[in-house]
Amino acid sequence: MPSVDPRRLANAIRFLSMDAIERAGEGHPGTPLGAADIVTALFTRHLKFNAADPLWFDRDRFVQSNGHGSMLIYSLLHLSGYETMTLDQIRRFRTLGAHTAGHPEIDRSCGIEVTTGLLGQGIANAAGMALAEAFLNSRFGDGIVDHRTYALVGDGCLQEGVGQEVIALAGHLRLGKLTFLWDDNRITDDGGIDLALSDDMVARFRASNWHVQEVDGHDIDAVSEALRLARLDPRPSMIACTTVIGRGLPHEGQRAAHSARLSKDHTDAARAALDWPSAPFEIPEDVGSAWREAGRRGAAEQQAWQARVEALPADLRRELDRLREGRLPDGWAGALHAFKRRMAESGHADHGYKISGDIVDLMTEAIPEMLSGAPDLEGATLHKRRLAAFTADDRAGRYVHYGVREHAMGSMLNGMAAHGGVVASGITYLAFCDYERPAIRMAALMGLPVIFVFSHDSIGIGTNGPTHQPVEVLAALRAIPNLLVLRPADAVEAAECWEIALEHRSGPTALVFARQPLDPVRPGADAEGADAENHCRRGGYVLAEAAGGPRRATLLATGSEVAVALQARALLQEGGVPTAVVSMPCWELFERQDAAYRRSVVDRSTVRVAVEAAVVQGWERYIGEDGGFVGMTGFGASGPAPDLYRHFGITPERVADAVRTRL
Repeated sequence: MPSVDPRRLANAIRFLSMDAIERAGEGHPGTPLGAADIVTALFTRHLKFNAADPLWFDRDRFVQSNGHGSMLIYSLLHLSGYETMTLDQIRRFRTLGAHTAGHPEIDRSCGIEVTTGLLGQGIANAAGMALAEAFLNSRFGDGIVDHRTYALVGDGCLQEGVGQEVIALAGHLRLGKLTFLWDDNRITDDGGIDLALSDDMVARFRASNWHVQEVDGHDIDAVSEALRLARLDPRPSMIACTTVIGRGLPHEGQRAAHSARLSKDHTDAARAALDWPSAPFEIPEDVGSAWREAGRRGAAEQQAWQARVEALPADLRRELDRLREGRLPDGWAGALHAFKRRMAESGHADHGYKISGDIVDLMTEAIPEMLSGAPDLEGATLHKRRLAAFTADDRAGRYVHYGVREHAMGSMLNGMAAHGGVVASGITYLAFCDYERPAIRMAALMGLPVIFVFSHDSIGIGTNGPTHQPVEVLAALRAIPNLLVLRPADAVEAAECWEIALEHRSGPTALVFARQPLDPVRPGADAEGADAENHCRRGGYVLAEAAGGPRRATLLATGSEVAVALQARALLQEGGVPTAVVSMPCWELFERQDAAYRRSVVDRSTVRVAVEAAVVQGWERYIGEDGGFVGMTGFGASGPAPDLYRHFGITPERVADAVRTRL
């Protein structure tokens, strides 16, 4: 690399960032100005990457967790030579359609590994990436998968609860290729960090079995040496880098440096203070050349890696290519179809979560890169079975014991999916979903194929009582854009919904299962012919059409309440009311069907009643203003599940009455 004072390389980051923020009229200058020296050490001396090929599978991953300081990563990517991160993109910071959004948004083609901004998410994403790397390394060895994950984290990231969850778990799992660079500037948006924090942060990491170093964050050589030492320790590493927020500004080190608006007077003063005579958006030729050389530093290493890949045995090479491309193994669905056929033929009722566990047991055999896990709920969810645990000593294990850390689990699943090469899934009770909600929302925002599995989905959980009966959560999940929420009615639908989840690559899925046994509603399905179709792919379908005349009533239901609707239909049919039952396991998929199909399923000329052991929100679109709803109007209670269904009136008789009163 050309011999250029590394402080000038760092200043290139500072002034590109300042100029873009001043031009936009808003932004957060504190992080890019304060942490410029830290990332200069990382990108120019240690990070394994090739800007000409951002998707190189064995690249190191870099996550900027404190995403509000997004101009830091944009400046880094532009200076390093990422083709799509042009100077025009820098000039267009925070404008519609630019790669340079207010917070980094996932675009791996230009070096942005994940969307960050919700503080703490990037920390957990990075841990998930490190876990995925460790798992794949156990399969392919150091010659093919051997890279590190680095996260730049701020004080705010470490104050969020998810941060401590991840620190504890990563230390326990000894994720030694994970390094946090803490931009320790002691300032938050409100002012000094001591307004709300007096923790010894370094002690927190040490107590969680991390390798910890403390350096001057503006001493590039010191940061570089700490990064070198981090590579030698088998534990995850945290490098506490003491910095001055907004370095170079007249108000550096002060609260205003975090996010206060920059003026030309501010940037002019910084130019004078840091001896940077170049005009806005101009980089001296020697500095620009040195940065571009840093971006090419990994090219030779990538070529050597490619040669090792080409020398792999043919079967291993094919597997690696498949994992890199995110394709499932050929014939993976065969076992699932056979399971569906067996369940249809047997008509066996079983607990919803156990059915899902049966499917996971089959799929983890068919899909060797599929990982499972739960937050201290192995026995209660049965999604481990024959899987060995992923541990500090067994990286080939495929079940992650997250401990009681739902938020960390969800966000780490996102990191695994963003890393690639694994199928990431995790299960917990639906009542605990809100602990995962930020992660689910971010998965949907990023379009990551994460499979979030939930059990114990309603008042059917029984005597554990209302704290564990998630009556409002289905509506909340359905409100998240780009999330498929699938609530199957029996084992046949469960197989179909799992097939949908595994095939879905453009966003996450939430699979929702009952605790109580699910009565079979599709006996004989999938035996031969047309019924072999995956009906759940359409989101909603007519499970039982009206008999004895034109349809007069339509009952709509999901999950365990489909069986209730079928029993109500029998009562109505006996009373001379031709009634159809519609199973609607996935509203989102149903809304994607053409209008003619939707009209044929939800016949709006009929009386419509929905039944679901949850609140009504959302059902109005299908039942209309005058339609009926049989479900919950408040929280549940403690008691045996059958008693609760009767107590809250979620019964066939109540459903039939709701139809009769509207005829």
